[in-house]
Amino acid sequence: MVVVHIDRIHGDHLIKPAPAQVLDVERMVSPEDALRRYPGATEMRSSSLLGRTVWEISGPSGMKLVDAGTGEVLRPVTRDEAAAVAREIYAFDEPIRSVELLTSAPMEMQGRKPPYWQVVFDRWDSPAFYISPESGALISRRHSLWRIFDFAWMLHIMDYDERSDINNPLLRISTWLAVLMALTGAWLLVWAFPKRRKKKKR
Repeated sequence: MVVVHIDRIHGDHLIKPAPAQVLDVERMVSPEDALRRYPGATEMRSSSLLGRTVWEISGPSGMKLVDAGTGEVLRPVTRDEAAAVAREIYAFDEPIRSVELLTSAPMEMQGRKPPYWQVVFDRWDSPAFYISPESGALISRRHSLWRIFDFAWMLHIMDYDERSDINNPLLRISTWLAVLMALTGAWLLVWAFPKRRKKKKR
């Protein structure tokens, strides 16, 4: 589990350094105007989608993606846009093998609620980028080394379902059994030494 650097396991090497975002404030709908259109908004932040500045506005009904230049609500990210986003941030040149909208979470994305676009590149370690259909943002990335690490982690923490519970009953039982074995081993060691000394005196 420690042979490969953890940053490589996380897939940091697959992502291009993010360029600085330059905001042309004069051509943007102001945050105040955008919020007035969505009075129930609880969070708002600027982002970029394929070179376009957008507002991500979150509220009770979910997240809306709004063109920061026109104030227009954008439709969910399409298959082609998800592929373009993945290609834009991918650090290498391999072609895309597949693009699929997932409505159920694969094992490697347990804990991340779908739907999301899965974009897989045609490379030896099968990098997969998971793109939000709401915002076009990169949710996560996975590749073969991560999957091997995840399998080893599963064995290490003995959580064979979700692979994330480090306090599961099986691990706790195994831990206390190991402690019991260590204590009984220490007791047997102490108990055995006097016996040997008595035999030597005879």
